[in-house]
Amino acid sequence: MEYFTAAASGRDGSVAAGPRGSLVIIGNFDGVHRGHQALLADAALDAGRRGLEPVALTFSPHPAITLGRTPPATLTALPRKIELIQRAQPSVRVDVMTFDRAFAAQTPEEFVRRALLDRLAARVVLVGANFRFGRGRAGDFATLGRLGEALGFETRSHPLVGDAEGPWSSTRVREAVARGDLESAERMLSRPHMLSGVVAQGAKRGRTIGFPTCNLDAIEEALPPFGVYATLVDRVTSSGRAIALARGVANLGVRPTVEPSRQARPNLEVHLFDVDEDLYGAALRVHLIARLREERRFSGLPELKAQIARDAEAARARLAPLTPDPTAGGAFR
Repeated sequence: MEYFTAAASGRDGSVAAGPRGSLVIIGNFDGVHRGHQALLADAALDAGRRGLEPVALTFSPHPAITLGRTPPATLTALPRKIELIQRAQPSVRVDVMTFDRAFAAQTPEEFVRRALLDRLAARVVLVGANFRFGRGRAGDFATLGRLGEALGFETRSHPLVGDAEGPWSSTRVREAVARGDLESAERMLSRPHMLSGVVAQGAKRGRTIGFPTCNLDAIEEALPPFGVYATLVDRVTSSGRAIALARGVANLGVRPTVEPSRQARPNLEVHLFDVDEDLYGAALRVHLIARLREERRFSGLPELKAQIARDAEAARARLAPLTPDPTAGGAFR
């Protein structure tokens, strides 16, 4: 098993537990949605009252991958997840544990002793009511409570919070993204859903019709339905900091007009407004603000060019009032 932390001090990522002990919040935190944000706020406040260090303990890769199952679609890749947790609550340190076969084989007591006590000096452990842990998911909240009584730490279960449609959850956000309900996803996330990737070489057809695009490769996040989207785009620097780059219009799909006979994998190509620079190899974050239309096949490049011009005009109008988020350190979102 390996560990690393968002506040690592050693070359190997190890961090000694502070002498004051910690309040540990355990979770996957995918999406860092409003439910997670409420949990983190509660933890930070409680830790401050008790004089403990608040620590969010999460795992990578997703447990389903290690166990040979299909994982749910990802809302936030790990670096973004860490960034959003610390943006929500700067006092919270994020500690990431590698979920490998050795980790999965631990008994509930071994997990508690090694990860919570030896690693993090936990004095309080905060989890969701449906928390399961240990080999074969043998441990539950009651198990954790019994171990806490025996080993000297307190356990707490955070109540679910949500809206009229139910508790906020990563599952609800994924379902909203999958059906193209970006407004609902944004309400639950408190920000637009985002796709990220690295700009790769494309066929450069867009340049020939006056709409050069950035083709993003290796997208990890959950995809919405194919279509054309108004977007805000951040660029991630080599240091990992994101800065606002441009507004734009993006096509997500299989490009049926130019590749009608191919069973192509989904492709995201983004036309950036008022940007003229070489971005090959750049890491971009594409925030999906609104779906403008479905993807469809056109009779040829002239008809496609005319439609892209209309899409760009609609996207400019939709995005005009939007500015970088003052809490995002120079990024749009």
